[in-house]
Amino acid sequence: MKKLIYILVFPFLIVSCNDIPQQERGIPGPEEVVAKKPKINIDSVEKDLKQKGYQTFRYEEGDTTYLMQQYYMVFLKRGENRSQDSTEAARLQKEHLAYLTRMAEEGYASLIGPFGSDGEIRGIAVYNTATREEADSLANQDPMVKSGRLKVEVHPWWTAKGGKLN
Repeated sequence: MKKLIYILVFPFLIVSCNDIPQQERGIPGPEEVVAKKPKINIDSVEKDLKQKGYQTFRYEEGDTTYLMQQYYMVFLKRGENRSQDSTEAARLQKEHLAYLTRMAEEGYASLIGPFGSDGEIRGIAVYNTATREEADSLANQDPMVKSGRLKVEVHPWWTAKGGKLN
């Protein structure tokens, strides 16, 4: 009985394992895929940002026009009150990370991260807000800042809208 099953099933498996020609797959190969950049209407993006109170300007280089937007880079610096015990420091760190995650999810923070050294500047957060006051207010609501473990220093920072890190 086993031999009969093998005799019937084995040829079926061999036939079904044949390569399907590319034209029958319906999926283009990697050499046919071209990355498409979405067309952005700079005029409408700029108008929308300006209506919301953001600072922008255009920068032209060759045949490319960049829409520059002002963000606020917040340096998270070592604060004066670092006397918390390890349990309290761990709780504050957890709340700090949750707060920064919320800022990113709600679109207020575009770039967040710690520095790899143990210097005075502990990390950065780039806030996407219309004003320095709003960025400062949001940064000062961080539980680590409220506790005095960190303090903030806010600086305006310009970059091209839609830019990315490589």
